[in-house]
Amino acid sequence: MTPRTPLEKAPDSLQGGRAVLLKREDRHALGAFKWRGALPAVEAFRARGATGIVTASTGNHGSATAWAARQCNLPAIVFAPLAASRAKLALIERFGALVRQTGRDLDEAKRAAREEAREKGLVFFEDGAEPAQYAGYGAIADEILEQCEGPPVAIVLPVGNGALIGGIGEAVRRHGLATLVVGVAAKEAPVMALSFEAGRPVPCDRMGTFADGLAVRVAIPYAVAVMRRVVNRMLLVSEREIARALGLAAASGLRVEGAAAAALAALRRMEDISGPIVAVITGSNIDDALYRRAVEDPDSFPD
Repeated sequence: MTPRTPLEKAPDSLQGGRAVLLKREDRHALGAFKWRGALPAVEAFRARGATGIVTASTGNHGSATAWAARQCNLPAIVFAPLAASRAKLALIERFGALVRQTGRDLDEAKRAAREEAREKGLVFFEDGAEPAQYAGYGAIADEILEQCEGPPVAIVLPVGNGALIGGIGEAVRRHGLATLVVGVAAKEAPVMALSFEAGRPVPCDRMGTFADGLAVRVAIPYAVAVMRRVVNRMLLVSEREIARALGLAAASGLRVEGAAAAALAALRRMEDISGPIVAVITGSNIDDALYRRAVEDPDSFPD
């Protein structure tokens, strides 16, 4: 049976005088939501005859792919940028995948992963480009709608490569609801927000966010196309806003990583929305030193 994650009332410090509920995707054993998309994608690869999986990741997708590959008895190789979180890399290795670090960011690691897959005749799993992922993420929306007393006015969630918001948005539209689907990107990694506004992938060299789950420099065309159909708005938040939200969560006993904190930070930008809002807490995997800095000195991050 697929495990369900809880939907909880947000701590008062995060409510801002409104009704905010938290969908706790961090409660999975992997500490993040990515398993929902990785497992159906890897199962589909295996059904098509894959003998191994190669992917690229800043962390959570890599651990989810390693976990899913183990479930499917397939070897996995995960390419990660040189600056990737040590905590997240350790989780990838714990599930038996081979980790190779290369490149200054995710997109450079992705190029190396593609080449490795081509040379070895293995499947390249590009996070955000596999339709099976979107169906898996849609289950999060299905659970939210089952767990809420009524449809929320909005669902707000962080946007990295766009697969999560695309899958949730598709599910919301499938249910025929007017619920707003609101995405949040980092101001220092704005490619998905810029591409959403343009209606197509656009070039962008800015990618300096500490929220590694949002650290995307090159937009995936499939994800942008889905977002254009199902997302209502995109917001940008600064590094300082993300750090301050992370600190507010910590003060309430909630440990979140940068991407999840971005969704919480965006709540302050949504004063025009009245009624219950669901924020998706995508993960809790963050290096201790970075976590302490965000909690203790949020103003050290750029605004």
